[in-house]
Amino acid sequence: MKKAFSYLSSYKLPMIIAFTLMLVELSVELSSPLIIARIIDDGIRVHNLQEISHWGIILIILAAISFAAGIMNSFLSAHVSQSFGYDLRQATFSKIQAFSFKNLNRFPTSSLITRLTNDVTQLQSIVHMSLRIGSRAPLLIIGSTVLAMLVDWKLSLILLLTMPILILFIVWITRKGVILFHRIQHRLDRVNNVMRENLTAMRLIKAFLRSDHEEDNFAQASMSLRDLTIYTLRLMQISGPVIMVVMNLSILVILWLGQIQIANQASSVGEVVAVINYATRTMHSISMMSFILLAFSRAQASKDRINDVLTEEIDLIEGDQTIDHIKPTQHQLVFDHVSFSYPNKEALILNKINLQVNQGETIAVIGATGSGKTTLFQLIPRLYDPTAGEILFNGQPLQALKLKNLREKIGYVPQEARLFSGTVMENIRWGKPKATDEEIIEAAKAAQIHDTIMKQAEQYQTMIGQRGVNFSGGQKQRLSIARALIRKPEILLLDDSTSALDLQTEAKILAAIKSLSCTTFIITQKITSLLEADQIILLEDGEVSARGDHHTLLKTSSLYQQIYQSQYGEEVNENA
Repeated sequence: MKKAFSYLSSYKLPMIIAFTLMLVELSVELSSPLIIARIIDDGIRVHNLQEISHWGIILIILAAISFAAGIMNSFLSAHVSQSFGYDLRQATFSKIQAFSFKNLNRFPTSSLITRLTNDVTQLQSIVHMSLRIGSRAPLLIIGSTVLAMLVDWKLSLILLLTMPILILFIVWITRKGVILFHRIQHRLDRVNNVMRENLTAMRLIKAFLRSDHEEDNFAQASMSLRDLTIYTLRLMQISGPVIMVVMNLSILVILWLGQIQIANQASSVGEVVAVINYATRTMHSISMMSFILLAFSRAQASKDRINDVLTEEIDLIEGDQTIDHIKPTQHQLVFDHVSFSYPNKEALILNKINLQVNQGETIAVIGATGSGKTTLFQLIPRLYDPTAGEILFNGQPLQALKLKNLREKIGYVPQEARLFSGTVMENIRWGKPKATDEEIIEAAKAAQIHDTIMKQAEQYQTMIGQRGVNFSGGQKQRLSIARALIRKPEILLLDDSTSALDLQTEAKILAAIKSLSCTTFIITQKITSLLEADQIILLEDGEVSARGDHHTLLKTSSLYQQIYQSQYGEEVNENA
């Protein structure tokens, strides 16, 4: 599996060119003190204007070359870093799209948002910085030290003595920074999570007058992030002054020893100036290194978080079989001793479920909250895999089928009717991207939402507000049903999707679904929705407590009788 920085491999050529241009800049910068030394010793000290002019022109030409190389390097660095960021963000998003629910449970939504935005941006920045100044700074330190040794090794010994101290200090502070920036990113996740929950539940917060509580909650999360960030930045910024003090002391020692050597005629003025020049460049480069290491520490933490996503093992292994045409002698869907527990949980949500469903049947699932109804539905399109047992579609195990092929044949309407930004038509077409306008209208009519849409000023081009705020709960449910029906699915899953509908509208929708001849699973708590079901599955604590049609269960199941009485308020006539 690819890791974050492996996506740079597509940009090897521009990176090589950018690095080469950086070396040109570096070469000019390293050669400048030598040229200045020649100007001082061979020109200024002996009043030789020709030498001054000669080396001065060379210095100007080299500066122009360095300027041009720097401009081109900046352009290529920006191109590589932005393109890398785009590729990495796309790859991470695609990986998230392939996650199963088990994978998604490992990463909070707010954390994934932070990783796709802030963390990728941190990596973009370090790539740009590495190509522009990141590799230039350490090379400049090495080059300056080597050339200073060649000019005057006695004076340059001071630089060699201070380097190990600074390197050990930089290594320590970098390790400390990586740990702290990991914590900062986690606290940023927390801030994003609080903000996301607040914005999505704004109406509820206002209705319950909880604005003050939410402000305090956000202030705590934000303050925690602020305090840790301040502490971390203060610690990291200490490196700059420490490096400056050490290097300035080194330069003072070099100046003191230099004037002694000049007095003893052991060194020339130009040589001392050259060594000081190299020491000054080394000091600035090390200071720059502290800034780079600050960025590197943040990028290291971000890289680990991105790699966590990219290297996450997807537990749903896709098969290579396609769904055969239904054979008359086969059950369309079979649950064979299916049990399920959520990841890292021991309690079984479903326990040894056995179920056979024929094509075109309507299966109603009823039971108390937490009995496993929604979990049962989520196993059919392989949002989760069973912990034990097997589910067969047309005689083939679900694990043997291609996920796309399986899910193309399923229409799913979840408990929460979720609409997307865009028009009404775009939301219904979301279920079938190539659907015609006529198919969209047909699906809307079947879902009993067509008349409501036509009353809107823009009709099917009406824009849907964030999370469908300009539609009622029942209207959102009907739009979600239309989105599923437009697929003309072989299996339709309605997870309590008619709870906000009146009995007449619900009856019309169920009649329209019946005409599609698809196998329909309905989770409901309303007895009226169960009357026409071919099978009613009564779940209790994850097990099938009873099964049969309405009349059978009314006679045989005491729990079903209690549900019936609670809704109709009348004694059950067991002879009915």
